[in-house]
Amino acid sequence: MDIRYDDKVALVTGASKGIGLAIARRLAESGARVMISSRKPDALAEAAAGIDGEVAWHAANAGDEGAAAETVTATVERFGRLDVLVNNAATNPYAGPTIGIDRARFEKTNLVNTFGPIAWSAAAWHAWMEANGGAVLNVSSIGGLSVEPTIGVYNATKAALLHLTKQLASELSPQVRVNAVLPGLVKTDMARALWERDEAGIAAHVPLRRLGEPDDIARAAAFLCSDAASWVTGATLVVDGGMLVR
Repeated sequence: MDIRYDDKVALVTGASKGIGLAIARRLAESGARVMISSRKPDALAEAAAGIDGEVAWHAANAGDEGAAAETVTATVERFGRLDVLVNNAATNPYAGPTIGIDRARFEKTNLVNTFGPIAWSAAAWHAWMEANGGAVLNVSSIGGLSVEPTIGVYNATKAALLHLTKQLASELSPQVRVNAVLPGLVKTDMARALWERDEAGIAAHVPLRRLGEPDDIARAAAFLCSDAASWVTGATLVVDGGMLVR
């Protein structure tokens, strides 16, 4: 299936590296004009330079609703529209037993991972999508469907994002489709501590015998945000090499 985004505009958060950058690159290669966002201007400029196509960037903290609105406004002003929003930005400032987390890191995790997608979706809705339609994709995690010993709070925010996906799909229909993609263990810098020391050993327990690459998630994202998925909303697509099967 040749999925195209000609004449469409996409905004991807957390897009200076990893899964977000792969999604931005895949959408641009498919014809979209793309705005990428994350916190650090230098990283954004470098990322944008490595994407073929019409790409712009705007620095913003994903948990700041004012910055979200500013970035959405900048996207519409630059490209004239906003058809696709990908809520990819996330943070995980704590690893350890859930009962050991302090309030500051708990609030930061929830601010970025749970409130952030609401704020960005609201900004996109008010600026363009309510009147013109569009698609929103939330990048969750298979952690939202499972239990792990050291990232329980992070996984709880990803579980919340799954419910928010369904809630927003209901509230924003029929103008806007809202779906979620759930990556398994993907070889990104953010997840490096989970896979780097024993990649081969972990992969041996994955039914498809390898860890994920960012583009594995990007290809799924490109489908869910495209017209090929025009009758799909409120859905959650697991992309994990079969990890949950085991």
